[in-house]
Amino acid sequence: MFIPPTTYADMEALLAIFAHARQQMAADGNPKQWGDGYPEREQLLNDIQYGVSYVIENEGYIYGTFVFILGDDPTYHLIEDGAWLDDILPYGTIHRIASDGSCRGIFRTALEWCTARCANIRIDTHQANYRMIHLIEKEGFT
Repeated sequence: MFIPPTTYADMEALLAIFAHARQQMAADGNPKQWGDGYPEREQLLNDIQYGVSYVIENEGYIYGTFVFILGDDPTYHLIEDGAWLDDILPYGTIHRIASDGSCRGIFRTALEWCTARCANIRIDTHQANYRMIHLIEKEGFT
């Protein structure tokens, strides 16, 4: 597997991946986390523009995508009903990870790529996203 930065040419693949992820979430009993259209095209374009979006591909086929933000993540300046285990900088945050469902191990592949760049990784998910909770806990996160 190869993990390059997402390009604008990858947009249709990203939209298909996120459509699949929303369907899978709904089938798993989590229809509200990403709703009918999250992430919107504008969000994906911003992620590409800021250089934080990546694809997981093999021989030109895109199996998955994720956002990796290295350093302070404004998303987490206010946390309700929780806290990070540490406030050590630098840290990296994984967001919007999804796959097309055709290949196992996308989460682990992304996580290994991210931890090679920063040992202190943050990730979270919706309380009803049992599939992601399982993957996160399986990799040792609390």
